[in-house]
Amino acid sequence: MSTDLSNDRDALLAQIKDKAVVHGKVTLSSGKEADYYVDLRRITLDAQAAPLVGRVMLDATADLEYDAVGGLTLGADPVAAAMLHAAAARGRELDAFVVRKAGKAHGLQRRIEGPDVKGRRVLAVEDTSTTGGSVLTAVEALREAGAEVVGVAVIVERGGAAAVEATGLPYVTAYTWPARGLCPRGPGGIATPAGAGPVSL
Repeated sequence: MSTDLSNDRDALLAQIKDKAVVHGKVTLSSGKEADYYVDLRRITLDAQAAPLVGRVMLDATADLEYDAVGGLTLGADPVAAAMLHAAAARGRELDAFVVRKAGKAHGLQRRIEGPDVKGRRVLAVEDTSTTGGSVLTAVEALREAGAEVVGVAVIVERGGAAAVEATGLPYVTAYTWPARGLCPRGPGGIATPAGAGPVSL
């Protein structure tokens, strides 16, 4: 792992632990209850953390070939924007798109906003996934629009892996959240070397 990549991953991990973890009883979008909540909007919309999100997610998905990125609004939107800007800083052209939860009944009546995805290789993203439901809804909409979905990527995996992997799509996670902490993972979602262990919160 390069020094820059390692530094970005460590810095983003520190930002998540410092800013995104909210303790207390909450009900997740899946309907499940949890004793804490990982509010990644506090990361993806943060001036210090968002640039790290873009670079870390680009590096994590470096083995996938795609030229547009996005997912179901709202969680995916700032992730895609961060990746777009990080790619531009590296001299790479990467479009972003937004998948609406339902199609519009007015205007162009598009469900997917932004550059046309038909016939293009796209990456579906989300900030965090507990069941895989949100990102798989985006995958379905993208396929209906004629896009070739090459994979799914999330910043923090919290339980959606089985549902996503059941579709046969590559599933890339920057970090996983086991029961007792946040465990950083290597590029392409590969676990860090033995001994690295989960990071206590």
